[in-house]
Amino acid sequence: MPGISGPARSAAGVTAAAPAITSIEQRGIEHVPDDSRWGGPSSLFWMWAGAVWNVEFVVYGALAIVVFGLSFAQAVVVILIGNLSYLLTGLASVQGPQAGTTTFAISRASFGPRGNKLPSFFNWLTQVGFEIEGIALIVFAAILLASKAGFTAGTAAKVIFIILAMAIQAVLPLLGHAAVLKVLRWLAIPFVVLFTVMAALTTSKVNLHVPAHGASWGALTIFLALVISAGGLGWTENANDYSRYLPQAADKRRIVLAVALGAAIPSALLEVLGAAVATGVPAATSVNGLISGFPGWFIVPYLIFAILQLFSINTLDLYSSGVTLQSLVPRLKRLHCVAIDTVICGALAAYAVFSAHFFTLLTDFILFIILWLGPWCAIYLVDSYLRRNRYDHDALLDERGGRYFRHGGFHWPAIIAQVLGMVVAALWLNAYSPYVGFLASRHGGPLGSDFSVFLGLLVGGVVYWLLASKPVRAEGQATPAWPRPDQLRGTAGDGQGTTS
Repeated sequence: MPGISGPARSAAGVTAAAPAITSIEQRGIEHVPDDSRWGGPSSLFWMWAGAVWNVEFVVYGALAIVVFGLSFAQAVVVILIGNLSYLLTGLASVQGPQAGTTTFAISRASFGPRGNKLPSFFNWLTQVGFEIEGIALIVFAAILLASKAGFTAGTAAKVIFIILAMAIQAVLPLLGHAAVLKVLRWLAIPFVVLFTVMAALTTSKVNLHVPAHGASWGALTIFLALVISAGGLGWTENANDYSRYLPQAADKRRIVLAVALGAAIPSALLEVLGAAVATGVPAATSVNGLISGFPGWFIVPYLIFAILQLFSINTLDLYSSGVTLQSLVPRLKRLHCVAIDTVICGALAAYAVFSAHFFTLLTDFILFIILWLGPWCAIYLVDSYLRRNRYDHDALLDERGGRYFRHGGFHWPAIIAQVLGMVVAALWLNAYSPYVGFLASRHGGPLGSDFSVFLGLLVGGVVYWLLASKPVRAEGQATPAWPRPDQLRGTAGDGQGTTS
């Protein structure tokens, strides 16, 4: 899929040049005007590929073998099924070009500007949680890298590593959207090369017959929930933060395919690699543990690239947490949001680094986000379908009135669907050991089972459809369709004649 580096034509026929990588984005959740739209669906393909070609996904694959006891064949099947969830990420990317704003500004259409505060807060916590995970892994890798240079990192050195990591992480989100897309695109190819080398070097360690018998169906569902929540479902709340700069006439099917394939291909390949490596290297369940499968000469290059990759994926989390915070507190500027997240993330990352239970906390965190994310994603996508993807961008940004204000700023069908979806998902959530739902503990063998992701999506979506279908359809019909047919000439698809 070709990249887009030149100017692109907006829905209104206005040519917009891609901003310089060093220019600081001033826009927060404000509507992106037509003359500021640039790029095409393929720019999203390379952005997601650059973020997901990441050592974290190798670790996720290793968990299937070492933690959940799956056979390699079972792990491959579950990984392939779980990565189909990136279609959700693709579907959650088509609203941005039409609405011209971020995910949790668009979410006001379904929840109301005040009702949307709750899922926005959940998302902000989720993004910060992933940032903390990334920073902790970066620091662990830096400590090991220092040890290879003959330096033993004590408490003071670890604190310095955390501060340096937070300072470096803040750069790209502060520069903004254009810098994020371009840098991640540049990083995609070297990351592919790195993991090709990793695969070649670990081939001799692989023993695909371990474990021989595999795991129960319950364990398969728990790992599937992990793959989906850390993968396609776990990125839906970020998706429109990056697609909102595309021209409004950008082809929806191309957007869905570009996002889904850009993320799913590396995710599936890396998780399969992680599962294969774990059959011979049980320590592969951590970024640092993977080195036991490498020859000595490769350890330092691996750690350097791992740190770069963790910074790249954290960039998406920090950028999205910032614009989500702006949807909660519109007075905040980008600098304020980056500063707030940096301080909070740094403090909690320090706790994670010095905690003896980091990896248990990590697994439990990923499973717990399913509770709110599944119902929210279903509500968001059903709402978009009902209104035929038509949004009043002025009303989305109106905190005190407008089309979406409804009953005092709350849209109760969405809130009811969200709460019911979370309650039902909690009944079959298996975040062993701190929490195992009533149904999760009674089905699936010794480890139990986990259908929380499917129940959350199903209940959230169906309840919202039943409660809100008629009025939301009417809202969509009353919202002017965009773009108009006379504005589509010469704007089809992916960058409208631009070249890479």
